[in-house]
Amino acid sequence: MRRIVCGILLAGISIMSADLKSEVRYHRYYDRDARDWHQWNENEASAYRRYMAERRARYREYARLKRAEQRAYWKWRHTHP
Repeated sequence: MRRIVCGILLAGISIMSADLKSEVRYHRYYDRDARDWHQWNENEASAYRRYMAERRARYREYARLKRAEQRAYWKWRHTHP
């Protein structure tokens, strides 16, 4: 019985983590102010969620932000490695 319950819990956790990973799109973005490229991956997505939480802002996809909002994120990101 214990094995069955553990198996079901682990299956649920792996499905949830797979859903989160599929949400992240791999793109490169150019930061004009710092003149460098950023690879959008799990680490960058995590930093972006932290940024939105600090701002108490509703989560929106980075690609849908206005250019000024994207520049504000990269400015914040360079000061928060």
